Amino acid sequence: MSKPVVLIAEELSPATVDALGPDFEIVSVDGTDRPALLSALQTADAILVRSATKVDAEALAAAPNLKVIARAGVGLDNVDIKAATQAGVMVVNAPTSNIISAAELTVGHILSLARHIPAAHNALAQGQWKRSKYTGVELYEKTIGIIGLGRIGALITARMQAFGTNVIAYDPYVTSARAQQLGVTLVTLDELLAQSDFITIHMPKTPETTGMIGEAQLALMKPTAFIVNVARGGLIDETALAAALTAGTIAGAGLDVFVSEPPTDSSLLGLENIIVTPHLGASTDEAQEKAGVSVAKSVRLALSGELVPDAVNVAGGVIDPSVRPGIPLIEKLGQVFSGLAESPLTSLDVEIRGEIVEFDVSVLKLAALKGIFTNVVSETVSYVNAPLLAEQRGLEVRLITDPVSEEYRNLLTLRGALSDGSQISVSGTLTGTKQIEKIVEINGYDVEVPIAEHLIVMLYADRPGIVAIYGKEFGEAGINIAGMQIARRAAGGQALSVLTVDSPAPEGLLEKVRIAIEADVLREIDITES
Repeated sequence: MSKPVVLIAEELSPATVDALGPDFEIVSVDGTDRPALLSALQTADAILVRSATKVDAEALAAAPNLKVIARAGVGLDNVDIKAATQAGVMVVNAPTSNIISAAELTVGHILSLARHIPAAHNALAQGQWKRSKYTGVELYEKTIGIIGLGRIGALITARMQAFGTNVIAYDPYVTSARAQQLGVTLVTLDELLAQSDFITIHMPKTPETTGMIGEAQLALMKPTAFIVNVARGGLIDETALAAALTAGTIAGAGLDVFVSEPPTDSSLLGLENIIVTPHLGASTDEAQEKAGVSVAKSVRLALSGELVPDAVNVAGGVIDPSVRPGIPLIEKLGQVFSGLAESPLTSLDVEIRGEIVEFDVSVLKLAALKGIFTNVVSETVSYVNAPLLAEQRGLEVRLITDPVSEEYRNLLTLRGALSDGSQISVSGTLTGTKQIEKIVEINGYDVEVPIAEHLIVMLYADRPGIVAIYGKEFGEAGINIAGMQIARRAAGGQALSVLTVDSPAPEGLLEKVRIAIEADVLREIDITES
């Protein structure tokens, strides 16, 4: 029998090929040479890429035998995950390969800002001895503010505490118990901005976090404070940052990532009080080798039909066809669930009811956690790290199965307790021959709403005219309501309304609607396809 063909489209470490072993035929191609790539894909069972090779719908169409796309790194911007999923192709990456490198680069930026290292070097290299100009500050007893206390945030915490600093953090999804374990004080974002001497941001890039540090937030910072971003470009509003640095609102900034890369036209590059690096977070020999070896192991697992922990779109392994349609459904329910949560989650029950419980449904628990954490942590969430993320946050998770489902053939429910004492639940099912994904319950209210990319959930006192009020507000804002359902338990009591809309609501609209209808809860939830 011929060996499976593994296509290596970019330069990878020799350790990557060694990790693949002798069981595969290795073919190399320049992934940026499009005709050569498309030709080589015709016989490929797997492809290994870094960031330069685009694996899109056209590439997938040229690869009839392709079973796995492996990205030797964290980001997946160059891989069309939705098209891969539709084609039944697994996508894997190396989510933990660069966390130490990214944490160390962050520390490097902080030290460089504190002691003006790059500027002092440049001056001396030009023959200028400017000791007094580059007087810096010590890190000892300074307050370090970490926005996003995930794995990288935790690594930075440990390293900063070694300098004798006081570490505070903002992360709405981390419990106080986890923060206490790390020796960190949880605060609000405004408190962190006002108290910190150095701020570093480690959040995922979502519609909610894009531009989360803008003009108003920068104005809260001390004029002696510095801010660092090595996570994702766009978390800090670059226009507002340039204005703050120019005006002296803050002392300085360190950036490794930008909205547009390379940032050739950025006004930030000409400022004296900023340190910039060309997206070097994962650019260490160790990180590159870890990434290559990690995805090589995943390729071996995928091509042998075993469970692939770092798969980002499908779990791989032996999963019954009856269970597989539930994976994307419960992952989306997880995103809805986290969108509704107002405080950290402390316990979670993943309830599976109906015919599918006769099969192994443990993958649905993994998919639920993956959905819950997808838009709330900075790192890529997979089936292997989702339970770890839950464990790090002190989240107790149970899988509950019951062969009896009274209303639906199969019913998937996420039910959890939050740190503020409240409870939330979301249920979904697949209906009809097309297996349409629907939400059928939210917090005890019965609904039946197809899952869409943009959802708005409102809870308010039921009274006449409410629908007209928010319909008018959304209409005037140009937001088209594609679907709507209202549920209530009793006339004149609380009503829950779920809207599917064609586009995200502009900033400020939801607060305007909330005030207009005096809503107790109003949440916009964007569903990320995996």
